[in-house]
Amino acid sequence: MGRVGACGDNAAMESLFALLQRNVLDRQRWATRKDLQMAIITWIERTYHRRRRQRRLGRLTPIEFETLTQTAHAA
Repeated sequence: MGRVGACGDNAAMESLFALLQRNVLDRQRWATRKDLQMAIITWIERTYHRRRRQRRLGRLTPIEFETLTQTAHAA
């Protein structure tokens, strides 16, 4: 994230929170905070990081991009 008050950072976070709300929070009522926490973590790790392709990463998912950069640094 950039400097304080940067509108680009705010837009990115608003986009993430909108996706999170639509895909996790609005789907059901959670019995405990722990259940909700696990649902959020699972959504981020299984869906957001593994399936969502990002233009800034060359249309790769964050996991694919990280794997490529780690492989390049190891070589």
